[in-house]
Amino acid sequence: MQHRHLRFPGGKSKAFTMSYDDGWPQDKRFSDIITSYGIKATFNIISDAVSGNYDGIGLYPNVKWLSKEEIKKYILDRGHEIALHGKEHRSNGLQRPIGGIREILNCRLALEKEFGIIVRGMAYAYQGITTFSNGESYESVKHYLKDLDIAYSRSLGYNNNDFCLPNDWYNWIPSTHHQCDHAIEYVKKFVNLKLPKTHSARIPRLLYIWGHTYEFDNNDNWDRLEKICQMISSQNDIWCATNMEIYDYVMAYNSLVYSADETRIYNPTLKDIWLEIDGKTYTIKSDETIQIQ
Repeated sequence: MQHRHLRFPGGKSKAFTMSYDDGWPQDKRFSDIITSYGIKATFNIISDAVSGNYDGIGLYPNVKWLSKEEIKKYILDRGHEIALHGKEHRSNGLQRPIGGIREILNCRLALEKEFGIIVRGMAYAYQGITTFSNGESYESVKHYLKDLDIAYSRSLGYNNNDFCLPNDWYNWIPSTHHQCDHAIEYVKKFVNLKLPKTHSARIPRLLYIWGHTYEFDNNDNWDRLEKICQMISSQNDIWCATNMEIYDYVMAYNSLVYSADETRIYNPTLKDIWLEIDGKTYTIKSDETIQIQ
């Protein structure tokens, strides 16, 4: 029996991604910093904030949310991703299904029209799927997200240091919030992870950090972001990617076609795929079949 494991582009065993919510003006400084280190992030955007119709339910009447031009300049033009965060930043778990559907669909329609792109990623707003009322359930949320062609949705999480890929893309739990006391320790642990010699244990690893960029101002610790970026960018075994890039790559890997005896592998996707079989790394180019000895 073969021990087969996904490898990220370039044959790398680890990946790193970041996810930041709402479209705060501090996203611009955040983008400047992470882009300079070659790190990528997903920015979860409230569509009403882009159109100037959002005040945070009266909590943020004076915030100058990112404009269309700023999102294009600081996010899209730099290779980062924008994802859905709701039309009005409403929690899916607290709405009846029809309200949740309307919240997500209208956000997607608005962002896709505004930027001329396809937007399929998402992060739950507020309590997301951690709290339910009005007869709502995770099963119904997951069902309508699939029907709306949403590929993944980030949930909330602060303590997830197994660094595994998600088992459920509609409940993608990040590793840590950047302000958590253990955040830097998690990054150090991740950076120092080495593949074990046992073939069955050589699984791919992912570090996923999330937050809100205004928190760096509030806590006066932009140096924490710099430290994280320095530690990640100094390694040559980490693939830095957006949330959607990770999702798309894993889906492409899962689309590989095998012969019955698993000695031939065909890649029907448009991506080149890396994988490790019994400790040896293989590359399968798009539309290529390889033979495994």
